[in-house]
Amino acid sequence: MIKIYAIGKIKDFYKSGCDEYLKRISGYSKIEVIEVKDDSIPTKPSESEIKKAKDNEGKRILDLLKSNEYLISLDLNKKELTSEEFASFLSNSLLKGGNNISFVIGGSYGLSDELKKRVNASISLSNLTFPHQLARLILLEQIFRAFKIINNETYHK
Repeated sequence: MIKIYAIGKIKDFYKSGCDEYLKRISGYSKIEVIEVKDDSIPTKPSESEIKKAKDNEGKRILDLLKSNEYLISLDLNKKELTSEEFASFLSNSLLKGGNNISFVIGGSYGLSDELKKRVNASISLSNLTFPHQLARLILLEQIFRAFKIINNETYHK
């Protein structure tokens, strides 16, 4: 089972793509996306307003996590993986997590320090910065691609 905890609701622009990849992935693994309410943040927030929002969002995710979930965060500061490396990482993570892994996608300002402490592994999708909703679509596509690679199936680029 793969879970994706995502801060905020997906917008229509990304929804059809996410739905398509969720359908494709379901042929390989159970998968679930859990949307977690995001905090509203002023247009020009102070550091304390950002920290409060991240802490609130992080607490909502931590309250949902089970102790046996192998949690993987998306983090700009971590190593970027090729699709083949990600496939290997996913396969290894499924083994470590007993086929029970979860990804977490933070909100606009990232993850709380408390949530980062709970994470078992972190990866970067890119050195580029993406809106968290686009990151969800990219993550789903890469999970699907990883299953194709793991199963030695062709995937058109």
